[in-house]
Amino acid sequence: MMKVTAIVPAAGSGKRFESDVNKAFHSLLGKPVILYVFKILQDLSIIDEIIPVFKDEDRARGIEIVSNAVISKVIDIAPGGYERQNSVYNALNLIKDKSSVVLIHDGARPLVSEELITSALESLKGNDGVIPVLPLKDTIKEIADGYVVRTLDRASLAAVQTPQVFNHGVLLDAYDKAISEGVAVTDDASIIEMYNGRIKTIPGDYKNIKITTRDDADYAEFLLRKTAPDRLNP
Repeated sequence: MMKVTAIVPAAGSGKRFESDVNKAFHSLLGKPVILYVFKILQDLSIIDEIIPVFKDEDRARGIEIVSNAVISKVIDIAPGGYERQNSVYNALNLIKDKSSVVLIHDGARPLVSEELITSALESLKGNDGVIPVLPLKDTIKEIADGYVVRTLDRASLAAVQTPQVFNHGVLLDAYDKAISEGVAVTDDASIIEMYNGRIKTIPGDYKNIKITTRDDADYAEFLLRKTAPDRLNP
């Protein structure tokens, strides 16, 4: 396996979380959300390096968490950008080995499992990227101006999670093009898709929730107590 660097974006505004504090620092059962992510990446031997992404005003707090928890794989901290894609691009440019593998995982997804991370990395061979997806449970409708336009076929749709895994050189080249063209996307796989890259899907994990609202944080605490009590230790 090639060298693997994990990028952990945590530079969002958190408006939907309704807090002045970065949601990545919100306490889940006594530990910051992002620390759950750092710990699992630190403990996984398949991960060689970690690069968190923080806004300037959050950098000191991020360094404090890394230092106190002895997250030794953190080699650098990337500055947050105006949009998520700019943040990831900043981190990509800190990686020296262009032939390496990049794993990108949201700092607000604290319940990611070792199994999902390993599966994503092992599925990269022969592809430009790998993403975990979940089948949709609800009926999905396209709406406009408050009215239904049409009902979409959910059998051909999926919800996308992180971690997403890529060959570093392929992703960086795609980002170079997208940034220069002023293209905006909401996830990293979209960058590869734009330039006809090959993205493989693997089964996601319903417990791998992204904390966006306060209700998400409450549910994450429930899941931690019920399904991952071993991760509650300091």
